[in-house]
Amino acid sequence: MRASDSERERIAEILREAVAEGRLQMEEFEHRLDAAYKARTHGELEPLVRDLPAPGGAVAPVAGGQPRTGSMARWSDRIGKPATSGGGFALWGGFRRQGNWTIGRVFTAFAMWGGGNIDLREANFEAREVVIRCFTIMGGISVTVPPDLNVDVRGIGVMGGFGEHSHDAGDAAPDAPRVRITGFALMGGVGVERKRSKAEKQRLRDAEKQRLRDAERPRLVKGDDGP
Repeated sequence: MRASDSERERIAEILREAVAEGRLQMEEFEHRLDAAYKARTHGELEPLVRDLPAPGGAVAPVAGGQPRTGSMARWSDRIGKPATSGGGFALWGGFRRQGNWTIGRVFTAFAMWGGGNIDLREANFEAREVVIRCFTIMGGISVTVPPDLNVDVRGIGVMGGFGEHSHDAGDAAPDAPRVRITGFALMGGVGVERKRSKAEKQRLRDAEKQRLRDAERPRLVKGDDGP
C-alpha cells in the first residue's frame, strides 16, 4: 500500500525520539530519516522502526498507529476535543497550562500579585471559536501561540500593558481556530507571543536538512561523472 505524507512524518517522529533516547547513533538516524522521506510504500517504512519502541513503549506498525498530537497534528484534528481546562487563578503564586491539553471555548484567567502562563502551541481546542479572558492586578499573564493561529487581541492596560509581539513570524492558517484574547491589566501586563514549539522547529530543521541533501546529490553525481 502506498504511504502518505502523514505516515512518513510519524515514522520520522519515532526516529527523532529514538536518537534523543540514545537508541540510534546520529549516522544511522540520518540514514533512516532519509529513507523514510523517500519511502513510497508501507513495506519501505516498516523496517525503519521495526526495532524501535513507539511513544508509550510499544513498537507501533505504520498503519493503525496512534494519531499525531499537538503541533504535529493537522488543525482539523485538534478541534472539537472535550475541554480539560476552562480557567486559571493565581494569587501570590502562579498557574500554568501547557503541553497536550484542551482549552475550553471560554477560558478565564486571573492573576493578582502572581503570574500565569497559557501555552497553546501543543493544545487542542474545544471549539473553532475560543475566547480567552485575562485579568491581572499587579501581576502578569503570558499567552504563547503558534505563528499560524488566528488571534485577535483586544485587551486594555492601565499603568501596564496588554499587547502582542512575534518571536516567529507567520501567516494565519485558514483552517486554524480563531482565538480572541480580551481582558484588563492594572499595574501589570498581559503579553501574547507568537512562537513555534520545539517539535515544530525540529520538523522544520529536518525538512531543511532533507532539502539541502537533495540539492547536494546532483552535484555529487555530476562530480563523479567528470573527466
